[in-house]
Amino acid sequence: MPARQPLNPARIITAAAAVADRSGLAAVSMRSVGKELGVEAMSLYHHIPGKEALLDGLADWVFAQVELPGPDDPWREAMASRAGSARAVLARHSWALGMIESRSAAGPQLLRHHDTVLGTLLAAGFPMALAVHAFSVIDAYVYGFVLTEVNLPFEPTDGAAEAFAAEMAPPPDEYPHLSRMLTELVLGREYVFADEFGYGLELILDGLERRLHGGSPSPPIVGA
Repeated sequence: MPARQPLNPARIITAAAAVADRSGLAAVSMRSVGKELGVEAMSLYHHIPGKEALLDGLADWVFAQVELPGPDDPWREAMASRAGSARAVLARHSWALGMIESRSAAGPQLLRHHDTVLGTLLAAGFPMALAVHAFSVIDAYVYGFVLTEVNLPFEPTDGAAEAFAAEMAPPPDEYPHLSRMLTELVLGREYVFADEFGYGLELILDGLERRLHGGSPSPPIVGA
């Protein structure tokens, strides 16, 4: 009989991610994670203080899955690559959307992630305020896109959007603009919602590039 692997925080957090993937974040507890590992819940307390620390570790684990830019990567390619990686990670682990920015205890992977992204932008000549704006708007776009993508009423595959649009078929006399959009872009066009991600990201990066190279100055970071 093979020897059981010793417990450690990394194994426990990975098991918590498996529980969340299978049953949702609400199912994550010291008991359920212990069961995932084949041990009693009390065994986990030698490595993690309790459920709140478990959730903090889980949030940090998510950031560890996102590929970060290298120190010499051009900023635009770096932001596009990181956004694509973050989208893929959040789509695989949709429970993470509502919790990664909500934990009050910032873990080392989160701190490394944020520091690396800011460092890439600053090295490219972004003023600090514009770098923060860029970070914020890109992440807001990624999170919002994934939230929509994982909740679509159809599978994000070839032909699925067209079938849904054909079934929905809003009356053109009542909804002329929506009907025109579906006719011109979806019906018979092999439309795939996922293709919108890259186009939208390019719009954001184009705007940031204009600001970086002499566009309208970035306003200070103040309350609305």
